[in-house]
Amino acid sequence: MPLRIVFALRLVILLAVAAAAATSCTTAPDATLPAPTGAGSISVPLAAYSTGMTASLILPEGSGPFPLAVINHGSDEQAIRRVAMQPPAFGDLSRWFVARGYAVAIPFRPGHGRSGTPYLEDQGGCADADFDRSGRVTADIILAAVDALSADPQIRAGETIVVGTSAGGWGATALAARNAAGIAGIVSFAGGRGGRDRGQPGRNCASDRLVETAGQFGRTARTPALWLYAENDSYFPPEISSRLAAAYRQTGAPLDFVLLPPVGSEGHGLITAPARYWEAPLSAFLDRL
Repeated sequence: MPLRIVFALRLVILLAVAAAAATSCTTAPDATLPAPTGAGSISVPLAAYSTGMTASLILPEGSGPFPLAVINHGSDEQAIRRVAMQPPAFGDLSRWFVARGYAVAIPFRPGHGRSGTPYLEDQGGCADADFDRSGRVTADIILAAVDALSADPQIRAGETIVVGTSAGGWGATALAARNAAGIAGIVSFAGGRGGRDRGQPGRNCASDRLVETAGQFGRTARTPALWLYAENDSYFPPEISSRLAAAYRQTGAPLDFVLLPPVGSEGHGLITAPARYWEAPLSAFLDRL
């Protein structure tokens, strides 16, 4: 059944909401990007976890079918912060993909906001964090959204780009290890887990274990990937992001790792920054796929 498209009001709401679970960049939006013409939402069942979620959908002009970009938000280990999260919009990034002819879907994963659904991606405590499990569960959820959307005739199956930030980027990286059919590329903005112990900057949870897990994902990953980090990311600073990249590609995983100059006051919010900060490496990556 075709996806339901709701115009005007829904679009304004989507593009006005701040991106969830990413620290905001104090930079102005990119006014040169055109606004997409239609937005709606779909329900995505998660049968393996006996729950479900919603995903917002933005379509470009035309009748389609369109290639698909699925953009995945971050997370937080503290329940009080997850409950306060709002469905993300990723305004500049969404508009950028739509301008290139992509349909854009943004799932709002279980356990975030006031949905009342269970939180599935728990990494555990800081000292004993299980980054493998948390990444794989996030990958399950992302793949469920990809599968649900790809079944619709408005979507061109087989040309999907999976994008994520922070925990969403980590889940996208875990998904790359599966080489799932129909996923053409993976893009991670400031990807990782355990970036702060109890919310304290400069205190990472088991960073050596995170690097080891990145290496495990990389052993089987053959889906092309682009990782973008900013120099002033206090969650995953250059000494950690560069180690993650080295571990991931040491057994042949295809990866473009790009360390960008400082972005705003906190580089972990890179995905919410204007397009001028990230469009050059992202455009070059997509052009090669």
